[in-house]
Amino acid sequence: MRNTARWAATLGLTATAVCGPLTGAALAAPSAAPASLYAPSALVLTVGHGPDAATATPERAVTLTCAPTASGTHPAAPDACAELRTVGGDFAALTAGGDVLCTKEYNPVVVTAAGVWQGKRVTFERTFANECVKNAAMTSVFAF
Repeated sequence: MRNTARWAATLGLTATAVCGPLTGAALAAPSAAPASLYAPSALVLTVGHGPDAATATPERAVTLTCAPTASGTHPAAPDACAELRTVGGDFAALTAGGDVLCTKEYNPVVVTAAGVWQGKRVTFERTFANECVKNAAMTSVFAF
């Protein structure tokens, strides 16, 4: 239960930090000019150990903004945004190529994404058997 509360607090605080600035535009007067011609793309990405996001111990969280330019706390924001644009923001379509051999150790790693991609709300959660399997299956989006 304690891990669930910590996970929820981490996601809540990070989502507020990323999505909070997006709400200001909704409160602006209808006659005000838009701040940007680009649809917002702001995401919170997390990695934790556990079988699912509700019970996982959160370890890392980063922000990723892709419009109008790549920014955020993600260490490779331009690469991550480019990969997401390639798949149209479909996290399930992100896969790394190549053959990688991993141990069969079961130490589940869960990755999540929540936020807005090109103006549409997105959420994603995926669990991998261990860190090696995650790194072999995913691209630079969850490499942090």
